[in-house]
Amino acid sequence: MFLTKKFLSRRAVLRGAGASIALPLLDAMIPAGTALAKTAAAVKPRLGFVYFPHGAVQQYWTPNGTGANFEFSPILKPLEPLRDYVTVVTGLRNKGGESSDPHGIIEETWLSCVHPQDRNVATGAGITADQFAARQIGQDTPLPSLEICGEPGGYSSLSYRTPTQQLPMEINPRKVFFEMFGEGDTSTERRQILEQTGSLLDYTQEATASLSRTLDASDRATVSDYLDSVRAVELRVKKLEVSTASLTNLPNAPLGPSDDFTELLDVQFEMMALAWQTNQTHIVTFKLANEATMRTYPQVQVTDAFHPLSHHGGDPEKYVKLVRIQAYHTARMAKFAARLKGIKDGDGNLLDHSLILFGSNMANSDLHNNDPLPQALIGKACGKLKGGQHVHYPQDTRHSNLLVTVLQKVGVQVEKIGDSSGTLAEI
Repeated sequence: MFLTKKFLSRRAVLRGAGASIALPLLDAMIPAGTALAKTAAAVKPRLGFVYFPHGAVQQYWTPNGTGANFEFSPILKPLEPLRDYVTVVTGLRNKGGESSDPHGIIEETWLSCVHPQDRNVATGAGITADQFAARQIGQDTPLPSLEICGEPGGYSSLSYRTPTQQLPMEINPRKVFFEMFGEGDTSTERRQILEQTGSLLDYTQEATASLSRTLDASDRATVSDYLDSVRAVELRVKKLEVSTASLTNLPNAPLGPSDDFTELLDVQFEMMALAWQTNQTHIVTFKLANEATMRTYPQVQVTDAFHPLSHHGGDPEKYVKLVRIQAYHTARMAKFAARLKGIKDGDGNLLDHSLILFGSNMANSDLHNNDPLPQALIGKACGKLKGGQHVHYPQDTRHSNLLVTVLQKVGVQVEKIGDSSGTLAEI
């Protein structure tokens, strides 16, 4: 047998004047006759944390049954087509997030399980799980981590690089796009470069044509599909900019017409997919909306502001509206997960190689408590996660143990986060 296949570097990019576009993993990046796991192109697990505010109505979040034969609840129903990739985890408590001012600390303690008063620079107490990961598995990518959101402001970031330094969460997908793909020493230079034509792809046409001549049909199709998705994101970002430009001075107002929030969330999720597909970063943290948000959700026939509605007082009519909002958030997550499943990545797809914690740091929004938290894991973590099950833990099982478990599943060597006492072997 003759092995004549040319080897393309995993770090190969399409370059043009003032722009570069990273490439997805191609067959040509795997030397002929070499196992993928033994090459520089070996698949690395992607880690995501996706946060939604105001907890969940427990009886509509918690599945019926445990183990593999559980039934998806109304809030989790959008994830049912991805059953094999879903692990619902119930019964966890985050004592570090409990406070008489719950909205004030609820966001910043989800991934640290450390009360702000207990942050400690000397011991590192207060560093969030995503940033533990960034230190260990985020250093071989252009961006150690990426922090994005669907709503500006809020009480805090989800991410703390140190016990006292929080990382800003970017709401503007165009800025996220520039950060991943634009060149230039400053953001001003990158903006000037891109605004000349408005598209990175226009700068890389020659490089794309040259690369295509060296690839087989399968890789050419992969590159073509990938660049089509880049172009689509550019167009969606431009559309969002136009629709939101006139509303920037309206406090506590939706970013645009009723369907714009859906578009914004979907574009931000697409940024996650592109970042992972092109190996720009392995770690993304995404806050869908803020605690105490006054956003309304007319796209699911809810015109009440989310925060006042979350103080439901056990009112069945308010439950109906809350479930619509919470299922809406799940639907955005499910669409993203399905997108990952459709993206080839080495010997599988991106969802096979991802682990995403989808959840909230609040339980009953009317009581502002942190027990039991609504949490779900989505993805297979390169075969390290069983998937397709509902795991229920006894009262007071520590949420921090889940964080340690998640990090260890993706290869982060960490023994303790917050008040953790071990790992959760069942997942």
